Amino acid sequence: MQTVKDIEAIDFFRGDELVEDPYPYFHALRNECPVRKEPHHGVVMVTGYDEAVSVFHDSEHFSSCISVTGPFPGFPVPLVGDDISELIERHRAELPMSDQLPTFDPPVHTDHRALLMRLITPKRLKENEEFIWRLADRLLDTYLPPGEGEFITGFAGPFALLVIADLLGVPEEDQEEFMDRLQRRPQTGGVGATGDDHMTHSPLQFLYDRFSTYIEDRRRDPRDDVLTGLATATFPDGTVPEVIDVVRVAANLFSAGQETTVRLVSTALKVMAERPELQALLRRERDRIPNFIEETLRLESPVKGDFRLSRVPVTVGGVDLPAGTTVMVVNGAANRDPQRFADPDTFDVSRSNARQHIAFGRGIHSCPGAPLARAEARAGIERLLDRTSDIRISERVHGPADARNYRYLPTFILRGLTHLQLEFTPA
Repeated sequence: MQTVKDIEAIDFFRGDELVEDPYPYFHALRNECPVRKEPHHGVVMVTGYDEAVSVFHDSEHFSSCISVTGPFPGFPVPLVGDDISELIERHRAELPMSDQLPTFDPPVHTDHRALLMRLITPKRLKENEEFIWRLADRLLDTYLPPGEGEFITGFAGPFALLVIADLLGVPEEDQEEFMDRLQRRPQTGGVGATGDDHMTHSPLQFLYDRFSTYIEDRRRDPRDDVLTGLATATFPDGTVPEVIDVVRVAANLFSAGQETTVRLVSTALKVMAERPELQALLRRERDRIPNFIEETLRLESPVKGDFRLSRVPVTVGGVDLPAGTTVMVVNGAANRDPQRFADPDTFDVSRSNARQHIAFGRGIHSCPGAPLARAEARAGIERLLDRTSDIRISERVHGPADARNYRYLPTFILRGLTHLQLEFTPA
């Protein structure tokens, strides 16, 4: 692994030099101090495991209002005083993505999170898991015959989207439109883009429009389907949410659930295709697949980090932070902290504590779709192994084994491949 000599010269948030490999930078930050301010935007980078977990669990002193946007575009007014809680509430609606669950704080977050958990009950997840295995085979029927293919657009993307569509009860006749609007059309800018792309207040308008129609229709005319369950779900106190509250929760699950799973599954296939001995082991010993998935999440967290804003003066890892400090909890760095994970840059399918990773966060904002992502990854990997005898990286596209060329999403939030060309031998 390369080393970073001049931390001060690197702009993690606006430069592209760390998109391909941010880990030497993360290590350099942690080696200096696991709670360290970067100089370009005044963001305190939390790269130590214990320190990251402590911030995730501290919703009393930290607000999630900037969770997905971080230092951009900045807070609308100066953050002055030793308790900025009132300022946050007064200006929260002016922040990008302020209508999304990850940016909510208690008690609003508590109610909406409970609403979400009513949508993904164990019974519904079990029903959805049965669909997942059938869907994997359906997509592989098209993806495998040519003997090679681009994995993200050919399998992982449609797989993740259609799983969420089934979970939320999107009618089958509408799923093609969802594919067209959310998978096939090119996306520009977006959350966490490096460079100067601007972000709209809510990039989820298509989902808002569609689910508003569904919910309003099912409240007028209930049916025996998942969408009716969505439309009639209540808050913990029994009150009926506004239509927009249900829509926001569904849209968030749809967008966040897709992105994380696509990155997880594509990274897992890259790791497996790059290591023939590991692939052979997984083919022989399928009970290793769950820990393989956890180690993939640890080594290449689909989300690089999450942001918090300190409401009051607070101490993290022995470092005093004033009220109004923007903090980035760097999942991707914490998951490679040698204080928690021995030989952290090595992929170890037998790692006993792999599942201690924080790829899905911790605390009140931990990813509610984590069980679903794990189920999708396992089904996709199992069926690919069942239906092939060998999976390889395409040298034509990615170059020879000693000089691979991969491209990664140019964002400071997400970590994942933009393309993955695989070759395979049918079983």
